[in-house]
Amino acid sequence: MSEKMTQEERLDYLVDAFKKDSVEYSSLETPADTEGRRRLLRSLMNIRMPGELPADVLRVQDEYLQERAREKGIVEASEIPEVSRGISIWQGDITRLAADAIVNAANSQMLGCFVPMHTCIDNGIHTFAGVQLRAECYRKMTELRTRYGSDYEQPTAVPMITNAYNLPAKHVIHVVGPIVSPYLTQTHKDQLAECYRACLDLAASNECENIAFCCISTGVFMFPPQKAAEIAVATVKQWLDEHPDSCMRKVIFNVFKDSDLAIYQKLLGTAGWHMWCLAIL
Repeated sequence: MSEKMTQEERLDYLVDAFKKDSVEYSSLETPADTEGRRRLLRSLMNIRMPGELPADVLRVQDEYLQERAREKGIVEASEIPEVSRGISIWQGDITRLAADAIVNAANSQMLGCFVPMHTCIDNGIHTFAGVQLRAECYRKMTELRTRYGSDYEQPTAVPMITNAYNLPAKHVIHVVGPIVSPYLTQTHKDQLAECYRACLDLAASNECENIAFCCISTGVFMFPPQKAAEIAVATVKQWLDEHPDSCMRKVIFNVFKDSDLAIYQKLLGTAGWHMWCLAIL
């Protein structure tokens, strides 16, 4: 039945299904416009605790999210040229990247962002991957809590790899970056460098040939963007130099803000890169 649905019909079906799945919000009025229904569906997905969905609902969710990915425009890692040996820059939504691995700036609970429609990368990745991603993260955290205790939280700079489900990427690597409070210390700098090294190690051990890094810790974790980029570039270059025989062929610095793009442009000597980034959006 789901194969015959239009995208609008899938959206309506999923809004109804996720409302029924949520006792607290089952009586919410459904907006008449497409964008309003999209926002409602995303919000219901954001607040949903990890757990199974009926097979029919899951199938429609997968078809809907995969079509959404095509609508937004999938960008192949191979389409992004290098700006330095083994290093690329791409400005845009990381959920569009067809990379072997994309890096998610996670929190220590490792379950994604539960705030409806929040603009953080953790929210976006979990939304467009589908509910299976939160369920897998929950299973992995449950296993770790069985081993280390019920109060276990994922340590800073210890990455976790999962399937990417309905994202164009193959894997998501979730990592908790350092929280800068009240001021930047050497420990924060060392932890951020370890985030990049550990993610590269994990990606390479899973035979990933490319990886896309978000700007780890520069959002609500308050790491100064300039210093974060300096550490990221230096650490990645060092790792590539130290692993010449690795399967890793390309490291992509994914940026969203123009200000972050300018920082990476300057560090990597890529004047004029902005026009190419805009052309591919």
